[in-house]
Amino acid sequence: MSKTSQTQEPLSQLEKSMDVIIDVFHQYSRREGDRDTLTKTELKLLIEKQLANYLRHVKCKATIDEIMKDLDMNKDAQLSFSEVMLLITRVTIATHEHLHDVENQQQQQHKHQQQHHH
Repeated sequence: MSKTSQTQEPLSQLEKSMDVIIDVFHQYSRREGDRDTLTKTELKLLIEKQLANYLRHVKCKATIDEIMKDLDMNKDAQLSFSEVMLLITRVTIATHEHLHDVENQQQQQHKHQQQHHH
């Protein structure tokens, strides 16, 4: 599903990731109602199927209703792509922080182990 003409450079890793985000959004947005927004049901499915692992890294847990209310900037009971990107951004930031926490814990354990080996 090429978005532009065939004469372009190959897509970068980041550009491919952006395409995946857009494609996944459309897999869910086209299920019911407006084809370019998510209903609460579509959002719930997307979260359950696509964010099950990484949503655990978000510190304060919220219900689907709370997430929907929080993201729905224009209060139309549907989420546009840009509104869903707020969630994806938050989860990505939380995951980035989680990975650093894990890295730091591993380094602490490594230092601790080295101290006992001398």
